[in-house]
Amino acid sequence: MEGHGQSRCPPPGIALIKKLRGGTDFSYSSYRASVLIITFIAYAMFHMSRKPPSIVKSVLDPEGSVISALGSGHYALPASLAPSFDKLFHNGSADGNSTNNIGKGGWAPFDGKTGKNRLGEIDVAFLASYAFGMYFAGHLGDRLDLRKFLSFGMVCSGFFVCLFGMGRYWNIHRLEYFLLVQMAAGLFQATGWPSVVTIVGNWFGKKKRGLIMGIWNAHTSVGNILGSLIAAAALKYGWGWSFIIPGTILAGGGLLVWAFLAVRPEDLGLPCPHEVEAAAEADEVERALNAEHDSEQADLLASENKNSSAVAESDGVDLESQQLVGTKQTVPELIRNDPAVGFLEAWRIPGVATFALCLFFSKLVAYTFLYWLPFYIKQTPIAGKMLDEKTAGQLSTLFDVGGVVGGILAGHISDKSNARAITAAGFMYCAIPALFLYRTYGSVSITVNITLMVVAGMLINGPYALITTAVSADLGTHSSLKGNGRALATVTAIIDGTGSLGAAIGPLLTGFLSGQGWGAVFIMLMMAALFAGLLLTKLVVAEVVEKLVKYQRLHNLSETAREQLTDLLLGGGGIERKG
Repeated sequence: MEGHGQSRCPPPGIALIKKLRGGTDFSYSSYRASVLIITFIAYAMFHMSRKPPSIVKSVLDPEGSVISALGSGHYALPASLAPSFDKLFHNGSADGNSTNNIGKGGWAPFDGKTGKNRLGEIDVAFLASYAFGMYFAGHLGDRLDLRKFLSFGMVCSGFFVCLFGMGRYWNIHRLEYFLLVQMAAGLFQATGWPSVVTIVGNWFGKKKRGLIMGIWNAHTSVGNILGSLIAAAALKYGWGWSFIIPGTILAGGGLLVWAFLAVRPEDLGLPCPHEVEAAAEADEVERALNAEHDSEQADLLASENKNSSAVAESDGVDLESQQLVGTKQTVPELIRNDPAVGFLEAWRIPGVATFALCLFFSKLVAYTFLYWLPFYIKQTPIAGKMLDEKTAGQLSTLFDVGGVVGGILAGHISDKSNARAITAAGFMYCAIPALFLYRTYGSVSITVNITLMVVAGMLINGPYALITTAVSADLGTHSSLKGNGRALATVTAIIDGTGSLGAAIGPLLTGFLSGQGWGAVFIMLMMAALFAGLLLTKLVVAEVVEKLVKYQRLHNLSETAREQLTDLLLGGGGIERKG
């Protein structure tokens, strides 16, 4: 693969379309739109392929309940495919004959008294390998061609998702097989997030980054919803198809990425958005400072002392504004060959460690819902009635609907307030009573359950989406890097990789705690949300102080300069911190 710093040819699909158009190029906005759409589809497919385990849990371990039409009503693959695998993977110690177990509704080794524990082990196998692979994926992503890197990861991950489902038709009952398949899928899925965040960050500057990425991050919830619906619909053909169909779609998406995804504007001969944005901001600041200077000249007629005071205030106008003016002379070249930022160096970027640890607890909560919510709904009576697997799976998608709203809302609020930490912490603190209410009153009726589920999804997924998108992109282009853009994938991987460790621990603990009652699980989730908020305390205080200082400086400026500087100082995105 080509190095990150080398110029590359356009993707083959784009080159072909341009040729068919007689060499006519597309507009900059068209390329941006295509990048958003393709990366949205790509990561929605990743999440779609992660959803089947949560849907089939109640089929693999029904705890003695009767699963109608799921055991015998399935499409079997040709018998010739089974013999070579049956002897190797069939667990002779399973309770009874495997066919009989199917008739009872379970699937060894996930049925029986230890079924929940083994289901939890399957979850942690995927998520632990995903977190482990994330650190390496980010390191490689800043050094390789992200288009090929991402497409390769999608194809390989889809292949292993299909292998999990094939265990149903190869009559495999060995826990080791499912663990290894999940671990391999997790490793290849780790290529996804650092790649898509880096590519979107390459095409979009900091202006309105929170809102844009909040909308774009809906791919997580859209993928979860599609995965739930596809897996639930495929159950009537046998639980294996709940994996095979999403896995095949994911592998096909890898070909779409390879053919059409442009990693950087420079690859197409277009200017870097950070360069254009920095120059525009510098011009805006200069105009505001010139207006302030004109105002001071007018004040000179009234009082020489007042003029001196105004000049001093002008000289002390926000340090950040002066730095922006300076960026006009330090804007990156069209193609820079900066060395990639090292792993330990990326950890030392201000804010990276704090947000990574916050995401650890935030993702613990989010992924516990991702993997266990359909199972919880299936086991909890709502209005005195028990729901079947398909209905529980479909109902659980409303949590992700709330997640879409939460991601957009958190991004928009953080853009308007220029306060990522305050926004993320506020959402996490509000999630605590939301979790309590859902556990306590979610069983009253379907309407109450849906309402509380959507609210919980909004508050839980809001900060998760904000940290993994806008915050990661901000920190990956932090001022301490001095314009070096080859840290974005590494920073993204550090933050999301650390969060994925929490994502692995949450479902694992749920497998054990649910045996003592679901109340213990919700206590764990509320404590995790509390820790996530507390970890951001230092950054929250820093943002509050920064805003008070900016407000005081604006208050001391003349009315004309204040109006022109307000949007620049308070409306921009970014988590820039002085070192």
